[in-house]
Amino acid sequence: MPAGFDERHRIERIRWLRAAVLGANDGIVSTSSLVLGVAAAHATHSNILVAGVAGLMAGAMSMAAGEYVSVKSQADREQAELGREQLELRNDSKGEHRELAAIYVARGLDPALAKQVAEQLMRHDALGAHARDELGISETLRARPIQAALASAGSFAVGAAMPLLVTAIAPAAGLIFLVAGTSLAFLALLGGLAAQAGGAGVTVGAWRVTFWGAMAMALTAGVGALFGAVA
Repeated sequence: MPAGFDERHRIERIRWLRAAVLGANDGIVSTSSLVLGVAAAHATHSNILVAGVAGLMAGAMSMAAGEYVSVKSQADREQAELGREQLELRNDSKGEHRELAAIYVARGLDPALAKQVAEQLMRHDALGAHARDELGISETLRARPIQAALASAGSFAVGAAMPLLVTAIAPAAGLIFLVAGTSLAFLALLGGLAAQAGGAGVTVGAWRVTFWGAMAMALTAGVGALFGAVA
């Protein structure tokens, strides 16, 4: 590999890509479904907009809270494991050395080379070596609760803003068809882009997201129409 060449792999995108796609997808599906359900119940245009904005705010906060709690729990577990590992390094350095060398032997290194590698890595950063190779914790993959919460809330809000914008400018007579059509188009585009970024089939990715989005919109619109007729 040439000096200074920074090789990038799609696997490095998986964590942020999954969170961004999940948030934006939820924003589009939940907000468009809410708008369609309220519209199918024969609500006024202003009431539909208010419901959509309320759904955006509630959904973004829900995404942020859920992601924060989940990732914070992971961060707490990581911190506890690192604390335990640090204690073991302090009380039994030679045992931890043998443990690290055994990991490298299991990965295919000769015992002598594995021992040498373990010695050098532990001399450089003992806790970092054990965190990475024994616990699977690295700086790149460390849990970051606040960043995760902000990313989820932001991506949800961006996704939710799409059907809301269409709702704001669409005429009342064609609102249901315009919101449903554009939302499905947004979902197809999002699914295709996510699949391409992850190295998967674009058509399959777009179809999968669009299908489940259409199911959610149809069910919610059906409930709205049912309750609108009863009222």
